[in-house]
Amino acid sequence: MDIRIGIFNSPREIGFETSQPANEVEETVAAALAGQSGYLKLSDSKGKVYIVPTVGLAYVELGSEESRRVGFVA
Repeated sequence: MDIRIGIFNSPREIGFETSQPANEVEETVAAALAGQSGYLKLSDSKGKVYIVPTVGLAYVELGSEESRRVGFVA
């Protein structure tokens, strides 16, 4: 699934793919925004960890869970 995170006062966004299901990512974002931890921590499919303070979150966009196809499909 594709995830894009917008940061306040930053022209760039964080974008990565993760193997986590959409409902799990949504629960993690909701818990972070509820103030339980003060930061959002997600990991991508390659093992990188992204930690973003919730104060700086502008938006979190969850893409589709389908993987993109490469090449021509007959």
